[in-house]
Amino acid sequence: MMNTGGRSAGARQRLRVVTGRISELLSRPDVRRDVIVIGGLLAIQLAFLAVYFLATDAEATQPRYLLYPLAWIAVGLWAPLRVGPRTGSTRARVVGAAVAVGYFLLVVWIAGLIGTHGDHAHHVQTGFDVALASPGWGPRVSYVTALGHVTVIPYLVVGYATLSYLVYAAIADATSAAASGMLGLFACVGCSFSLLASVVAGAAGGSSGLATAVYALSIDLSTLVFLLAVGLLLWRPGLRG
Repeated sequence: MMNTGGRSAGARQRLRVVTGRISELLSRPDVRRDVIVIGGLLAIQLAFLAVYFLATDAEATQPRYLLYPLAWIAVGLWAPLRVGPRTGSTRARVVGAAVAVGYFLLVVWIAGLIGTHGDHAHHVQTGFDVALASPGWGPRVSYVTALGHVTVIPYLVVGYATLSYLVYAAIADATSAAASGMLGLFACVGCSFSLLASVVAGAAGGSSGLATAVYALSIDLSTLVFLLAVGLLLWRPGLRG
């Protein structure tokens, strides 16, 4: 005969332990502040999202894809506040800034937000273009020249800028701690993981047709990896100490 009573008691005990740990975590002032900030940013964006659908005839066929960009933007705006400005030496900040700028240019190029036309330049229509879309996905702004293009998708730009700033902070901290900035970058699991986040997210945002064909859940996965990357860059395993 199965001891269902014992299993139920064990499950209740585990639930109490988990609930207690969550309550303990939320009792910390810094965690409460983080929850309030992220919750407030999400609430503001949800209000804009509601206004968008009330003011247009757009329909939400897959609601989760409307919410993912909101998570990118909320976390992307919160994370730099959590890290704060760097106060290391001038050399540390210069090295970190140089690598972060290069990092940002690399990931937006991987995502297809910037690029050149190559041999097809003569078929390209140049100029500005603004396409409306749900908050986070839009407004999508593109500027095309005979040489190349620049495209702004709000949630991707915010996300990549956040990752770049966190990479800058990690390198600046490593350099100011008398460690090699580049060695600190590769030793930091979070820095390497954030590059993976950018590649996966770039496949979803910059080449949606290919991403849909190859990875049915590419946007879901890119959002998960982005959030994990931000967490690792804030925690910095392999770099602290």
